[in-house]
Amino acid sequence: MKRCSSLLLVASNLLCLAAWLGVALIPALAESRPHYGGTLRVPVKESPQTLDPAAAGIPVSITRMVFETLIALDERGRPQPLLATSWQSDPGSQRWRFFIRGGVSFSDGTLLDSAAVAASLRNSNPQWKVSAAADMVMIETESASPDLPAELALARNSIVRRNASDGKLCGTGPFAIAQWDGGKHATLTANEQYWAGRAFVDSVQIDFGKNDRDQMLSLDLDKADVIEVAPEDIHRARAENRTVKASEPEGLMALVFAHDPASEDETHARNALVLSIDTAAVNNVVLQGGGEPCGALLPNWMSGYAFVFPTAANIEHARAERMQAKHLPAWTLGYDPLDPVARVIAERVLLNARDAGITLQLSSTGNSDLRLVGIALASSDPHVALTALAEAFQLPQPRFENASAAALYSAEKSLLQSHRVVPLLHLRSAVALRPNVHDLNVLPDGTWSLNNAWLSGEKP
Repeated sequence: MKRCSSLLLVASNLLCLAAWLGVALIPALAESRPHYGGTLRVPVKESPQTLDPAAAGIPVSITRMVFETLIALDERGRPQPLLATSWQSDPGSQRWRFFIRGGVSFSDGTLLDSAAVAASLRNSNPQWKVSAAADMVMIETESASPDLPAELALARNSIVRRNASDGKLCGTGPFAIAQWDGGKHATLTANEQYWAGRAFVDSVQIDFGKNDRDQMLSLDLDKADVIEVAPEDIHRARAENRTVKASEPEGLMALVFAHDPASEDETHARNALVLSIDTAAVNNVVLQGGGEPCGALLPNWMSGYAFVFPTAANIEHARAERMQAKHLPAWTLGYDPLDPVARVIAERVLLNARDAGITLQLSSTGNSDLRLVGIALASSDPHVALTALAEAFQLPQPRFENASAAALYSAEKSLLQSHRVVPLLHLRSAVALRPNVHDLNVLPDGTWSLNNAWLSGEKP
């Protein structure tokens, strides 16, 4: 009898303990599962005058929250269906047909159809011939465009409904513009009818024009949930045990000459300058490892061949190149005076050049012979990205014999042989998150993915 009583007592205690643990675990389980609600607060550096994706200077991550494109690129830069379910081209890749997804509406309830898609694409690409028929949009380009699907994934090719009466912009994305305060503040609210499923957070509040210091202070004071982190601050932010998510190296820092070499002497001088710059020291000391030294325009994760371009400084070879120039030019090196890191890098370039016998003079205003430039790559598709870089640097448009890596390499090598651009570094972009922000992802190209982001109820 005593043995039976003891067993019953033990069983009773175990049941009570199990019941108590179950009750205790309920809040913890609830906190670990995605749930709806909350406002995500995001300060950013840029101060755009419009949220229209066809305009320049708008953060792509903000654009992607509201507007969608026909095509999306996956993490390897391959075209995937988005608002278009499929596509096909005629021989020659000059005429394309894109079949529009059904059951999609703009945030104001207007049904997405081929006419709306065609009108939006004509607005952003007046050089294209765009027509609509049933559930299909046809695009004819002036020349062969084998990379048109990847080009349609660019943010500027987002499908936008523009209200002619009040100028209101509507997209098909997971959020809608609820408030826009002329480049200072914007409030985005969850699109309840989003075709791919409602976003978890109720709204996103964006404050524009906030520098790095202001953003970090806002995070520390619990006035921001997600902030941008400059490449040079990634290491420090991680050392301070912040939650940091970084992209692949997706931005290019380069020296860009204003014109082609005027003589063989100037070509030798430019070669000497390239060989003199210690990009490894710039990355390790100035950027604290926030980038990768490079000799190529495209990063290796995108092209697969960037490692074949030399990056190491060679001061002896630099001096040998300089000695082949009978008349050395004296160049002015321009940089962004509002960027203190750019000035430090420009000063290091000046000192390295001086060691090789090349004369540079820094200039923060007016015209200059060459400029220190930072630019984000336009796409994770290497062909589209290289074409956009050539356009930005006013270089001849690259010619791709085919879609192979060898043809891409040949096109990039040809651009570099112009001696107009000196690649220095590929830079990462990053964000820091409060611990209550979950499932916010940074894609290889630096774009934030907020579709599955959610906020836990408690903020440590």
